[in-house]
Amino acid sequence: MKNLLSMEHLTNEEILHILERARAFENGEGSQLARSYNVANLFFEPSTRTKTSFEMAEHRIGCTVIPFDAGFSSALKGETMYDTVKTLEMIGLDAVVIRAKEDEYYNELLEGINCAVINAGDGAGQHPSQSLLDLYTIQKEFGTFENLKITIVGDISHSRVAKSNAAALTKLGANVRFLCPEEWAGQFEAHHSWDELIHDSDVIMLLRIQHERHSVSKSFSKESYHEQYGLTVEREAQMKDGAIIMHPAPVNRDVEIADELVECERSRIFQQVRNGVFARMAILETILKGRE
Repeated sequence: MKNLLSMEHLTNEEILHILERARAFENGEGSQLARSYNVANLFFEPSTRTKTSFEMAEHRIGCTVIPFDAGFSSALKGETMYDTVKTLEMIGLDAVVIRAKEDEYYNELLEGINCAVINAGDGAGQHPSQSLLDLYTIQKEFGTFENLKITIVGDISHSRVAKSNAAALTKLGANVRFLCPEEWAGQFEAHHSWDELIHDSDVIMLLRIQHERHSVSKSFSKESYHEQYGLTVEREAQMKDGAIIMHPAPVNRDVEIADELVECERSRIFQQVRNGVFARMAILETILKGRE
């Protein structure tokens, strides 16, 4: 495993290895890397959780983090992604973590780039590190993925989280269902009512409405979206015992989820953030160790 680009590229064995290493890191085990590596985080879209989580993970496994500010980079002068990454590689970087607005931006890096490439989100395509931390959160809760009923709710067509998790969870034996307005189903078949899903879901995974990716936004007020598709207090009361609530964040309170549920007993939203550091430590170690 020399890069991490898409969950569709990973085998179940590779996924489970990363989850195992994440658990080892959470339990206090140190990194197995033979030396320090130079890593830069190239974020061409805004990020709080993912960027900071990768930076913390890099520090914890002993990497040297080379600062990169997309707002002051030569990309503003028209430099291609390939030329930017090749330049950093020649300066001495071993790996780059990239978020970009273009779907599958990494395709132009597959030939000619020798440093490791970790996809931190490509447009509305994939978000593999988020998926792996979500998988780790679910595994910690249930111990298995087999036959779990996972309901993903929200802006499915624009969500790289939905696409990544659907691919991985299905491979691992979970039953993935979708709930959203008909216009937002994209490539998936979706339900349009909570009635068939709320009572038997083991995991309800809510998604942010990505207005920035809509060419023409579906006309929903915050109140009407919350009433039709949000996880309300009344719906949470109908969830089965042991079921959990997840959200990749940022959270729009009282839109996709009622404010009082964000930190309720079922919620794992902030635990997902914590788990993300361990998952990203495992991702970085696995990729860099594979290059030793």
